[in-house]
Formats: sequence, structure tokens, C-alpha cells
Amino acid sequence: MITSDLFQIIFYLLVLIGLAIPLGNYMAMVYGRSDTDHGQSSVSKFFIAFEKQLYKICGVKDNEEMSWVVYARAMLVFNAIGMLFTYAVQRLQPFFPGNPQNLPAVSADSAFNSAVSFTSNTNWQGYGGETTMSYLTQMLVFTAQNFLSAATGMAVLIALTRAFSRQQVDTIGNFFVDLTRSVIYILLPLSIVLALALVSQGTVQTMGQYCQYTPLDATLTSVTAEPITVYNIARGPAASQVAIKQLGTNGGGFFNVNSSHPLENPTPLTNFLEMLAILLIPAALCQTFGKMVGSARNGMALLAAMVIIFVGCLAVCYIPEHAGNPAFKAFGIELNADNKNCGGNMEGKEVRFGIVNSALWAVATTSASNGSVNSMHDSFTPLAGLVPMLLMQLGEVIFGGVGSGLYGMIVFAVITVFIAGLMVGRTPEYLGKKIEAFEMKMSSLVILFPPMMVLLGTALAVCCKEGAAGVCNPGAHGFSEILYAFSSAGNNNGSAFAGLSANTPFYNYCLGIAMFVGRYALAVPVLALAGSLVAKKKVPTGSGTMTTDNWLFVVLLIGVVLIFGGLTFVPALALGPIVEQLQMIFAGK
Repeated sequence: MITSDLFQIIFYLLVLIGLAIPLGNYMAMVYGRSDTDHGQSSVSKFFIAFEKQLYKICGVKDNEEMSWVVYARAMLVFNAIGMLFTYAVQRLQPFFPGNPQNLPAVSADSAFNSAVSFTSNTNWQGYGGETTMSYLTQMLVFTAQNFLSAATGMAVLIALTRAFSRQQVDTIGNFFVDLTRSVIYILLPLSIVLALALVSQGTVQTMGQYCQYTPLDATLTSVTAEPITVYNIARGPAASQVAIKQLGTNGGGFFNVNSSHPLENPTPLTNFLEMLAILLIPAALCQTFGKMVGSARNGMALLAAMVIIFVGCLAVCYIPEHAGNPAFKAFGIELNADNKNCGGNMEGKEVRFGIVNSALWAVATTSASNGSVNSMHDSFTPLAGLVPMLLMQLGEVIFGGVGSGLYGMIVFAVITVFIAGLMVGRTPEYLGKKIEAFEMKMSSLVILFPPMMVLLGTALAVCCKEGAAGVCNPGAHGFSEILYAFSSAGNNNGSAFAGLSANTPFYNYCLGIAMFVGRYALAVPVLALAGSLVAKKKVPTGSGTMTTDNWLFVVLLIGVVLIFGGLTFVPALALGPIVEQLQMIFAGK
């Protein structure tokens, strides 16, 4: 590994963790705040008054808490309304203002896919942003859903967190209060700061028309009779959407090529800030969880497990990309003294970001439920491309989406203590709450629904001619493209092996269903788990209680996560990236 590359990775992780801890403390204060708290500043009093006014306008009784059933119903109804609104705006796009390019209505299947995608925090895009969506559509529904879908995941996590901190009650909070506080105290302030930083570096933010330009070579040859082609440069209010798409682990690009576009991600500084934003809140929520349950060490244990798997996956992704393609030997392409391609595998990458920032972004965006890209994952070497795919298939729990990633990891922690309890013949406990049959049933649903969507969806696409028609690269890589698409949709990530032509009715509807199940079939069991745990009393710690804040538990948790992913997906991966890697190696010989 080049020294400068290693330095960039270490610097990134140090800044991430250094910012995550104070942000986590702040979020714990936001969610745990009582209206009777003293010592509030004038700024705090202003925001609290604003928050109260919102509740009054919307008819929300913020002093009334909800049972898990009411909380889940409020979450589902709120998201269903947002989904229908997002669908309607796309279909009626030509009739609204804010459409300077006179873009037509979005097709029914594409509008359905996008509505489910942005509401479920997936942001899978089968369309080109600058050629499909008007400014109003981008701002009114997509940017708004970036806030609301992220806040929904954070609200569900906080409800589960309260289940561990409370005992023998039947309420887990108020969904609308948790949602509102997530937006106005956390997501909105951070997004404003990041958007201003991006604009200062050249990220476009305008309501003006697209620009036109004439290439220099056309100007020089204008004396000929050949017609001169004039091209458009797409613009728009991008910075505001880019900020929340990264902070909210949404990932949908304002432009078609996402964060590799020079008007979305123009400089090395914006690249660093956007990568930092992807993992900042998921990492900070570990600290928030620890503070709210009264054990910061337990939150740090979950964060440690995430960081260890993240670093391991980054190494596996970076090394093949830096080594390049061994098949180039057969074409006589010059290699260095170590028999490696001098520039590494630069296909599909921005020269200004290089190997390390492309690999780091790929691992960050797929360990989080983000899906934005600054390079094309479809062009990675097979082994490197396997890493983003596997990170999604692990359940989006290595950081994961804001809220959703951590509650997924907490479910794995519950399963880990259950397995450990079976080994010693003791009823398992986590954070003082006994883990019994109902908790295990709900945890099983959470970890089984995404693999079911991924594997069944992939099998259906491979077997149907409509699914096979979207494959542009036959063989192992074509299978990888389909597997990646359903891994991304079923786990609410949104990235893609872009060689798959997925903007068709078959893929729009199938991937839309996978995204819907991957979000809500997990959130409801998590809330049911919270409802069961919050009604239980805390069990005093004894000599037989398993410690869940030490390195032994971290190792056990990592093992459970990796074994689950391995048992579920290794056979499918063997048919795609693994066999493709072997083919590439033998081609080099």
C-alpha cells in the first residue's frame, strides 16, 4: 500500500470517530430532552418554541406517548402518505412550475420505483436525474424525502433504545416528536453547514436554465460546411440535495453519474466532506445509544465491531484495485517491477480521486445504507466488486443507514447473547433485559427478510426473459449485476452495477417491492421487539451475566454477522464475482 493512501485512510477514520463522539452526545441530549429542563439558552428556547408550534399546526399531542403498535401505525401511515405524494408529483410533473426543460411525466413503473425508493431511504435510481426530473420534483419530493426517510430510521432506533433504558411501561415514545427532533435539531443544521461548504467549493446551486457550450474543436472547424453541435451543461439546486443525501445515508444523485459528476463533487475537499458525511451520523448514533442506555461502553463496543469489519473490507477492496488487472499481461501492457499494472485498475474511476478514494467511498457507501458513488462499481475488479456487494448482504449493519443500521446491529447483538446463553445454559440478557422466545422471533424476521428478497428476486430475474434482457454482460459478470441490484434494493442501499439496464417495468416493480419489504418488514418487528423489551423489568447483573462491552463480545458479534452473511450468500457469490475473479486470473496466465 502506498504510504499516502494509508495516511488518507487513517486520517479519515480519526476525523470520523473524533466528530462522531461529540455529535452522539448531542443527539442523546436532543432525544432525551424534557420540556422542564433548566439552563436552556435563548437559541434553544427559540427552537423549542418553533418545535411546539409545529406540533400545534399539525395537531400532534407531543406530551402523549405511544405503544409500539400505535408507533408502528403512525410510522407506516406517514410513510405511505409520503410515498403517494412522491408518486403523484412525478406523474404530474409537466403541469407544475419549476420545470425549465419541459420534461415529460415520469412513467408509471419508474414513478412507483422512485416513490418507494426515496421513501424507504434507498434512493435507487433507474433514471438520469438531469434528463428525467424537474427542479421542483428534485426539491419538493426527493430532497424532502431524504430528510423524512432518514428521520424515520432514527425515530425507530430511538424507540428501540428507550426499550432498554425504561422498564415495566408500555410506551416507547411519540413517533412524530422523534421524527421532528431528528429533522430540526440534527439533519437540517448539519445539512445547511455541509451545503454551504459544498457551494464554496463549486457544487452548483441555482434555479437557472441549463447552460450551452460549443466545443473548441467545433469552433476551430467552423469554416467547413459541417454543422456545429451545441451541448447542454445541466445545472440546478444540487448542493442542497447532495448535503442531505450524504448525511441521511440516502445517496440519490442529482445528476446521473452521482458524486463522480464535477458539479456534484468538484474538489478533493468536497470528496472528503461527502465521504465523512456518509458515516458521520451512523457512527455517532452508537455513542447516542450508549449514553441513552446508561452504558457508553456498550455503544463503543458496537462501533468497534463496525470499524473492524469496515477496515477489513476496505483492505480487500483496495488491494485488488491497486494491483490492477492481471489479464493485461496477455496484451503486452507494461507492468512495473512487481508485475503489476502501473496505474492500478483505473477503469470507471475519476483520475482526480484515484484508487484509494474510490475504494474508500465504495466501502463507505455500501457499509452505510447510502448508495452514492464517485466511481463505477461495475468496473471494479471482481474481488473488489464483491466487497460492496457483501457489505450490503450482511444486512447494512456495518454503520448502515441512519438509525436502521444500528437497530440492525442491535438485533445481531441480541442474537449473539442468545447464542452465548445457549452455550452456557443460561437465559440470555442484553443490557439488563431477558431475551426470550418473542424477542428471538422478531430478531429472526429482521435478519431473514432481506436475504429472502435478494435471493428470490435474483432467481426470478435470472429465470425470466424480462430479467435476462437487462443484462449487458453475459456470463458471471451479468449474474453479478443482477445479484448486486437485488442486494442493493433488498437492503435499502441504492448503489448499482450500472451495466444492468434496470429502468424497465420488470425491474422497476420487482426492485420496488424488494425495497418496500427491506424497509418496513424490518422496522415493524424492531418496534415489536421494543414493545416487548420496554414492558420487562431490568435484571440485576450477576456472576453469570455475559459482559457485552468488552472485546470478547465484539469478537463474538463480528463472528455472528460474518457467519450469517457467509452461510446465506457465499453460494450466490461463488456464481458471480468469485468465479469471475478466477477467470481473470487464468486469463492473465
